[in-house]
Amino acid sequence: MDKVIVTVLLIIGGIVASFAIINGVYPALSRSSDAISSAASQVNNQIESQIEIINVSNNGTTVELWVKNTGSADIGSIENSDVFLSSAGNTDQIVYDASSTASYWNYQLTENNTIWGPTVTNEITISLTSPLPAGIYQVKVVIPNGISDQATFGG
Repeated sequence: MDKVIVTVLLIIGGIVASFAIINGVYPALSRSSDAISSAASQVNNQIESQIEIINVSNNGTTVELWVKNTGSADIGSIENSDVFLSSAGNTDQIVYDASSTASYWNYQLTENNTIWGPTVTNEITISLTSPLPAGIYQVKVVIPNGISDQATFGG
């Protein structure tokens, strides 16, 4: 009889321990699966995204960039992109805000496009508070998912 009680208690203990382990491990596995899925989606978006600065021109207080979407994905939230202007170790982040008293940038998609889709070119205009002095400059555009391109201009 003692052996039966001990066996029943061990079986009950094993079942309780199994439930405790499952309840502790399953949520962690579920969160890990969600995190891996989210990371894979983000990496996929970055793989499908690509931009290329195809032309830069400086017209006094205006710098015009022609940036082409060379990837296979649409680029959304264009106004959340970052635009940087650098010269001789000095880098400025240009804000997207036409009401700013500092230098700012705006954009216009070409050919009446409303979405920056594949093969669509985006004309980014940087309005400066004063003309750029003669020199070599570098401009860098970073879209919201971190993909970037840069170009050098001046001389």
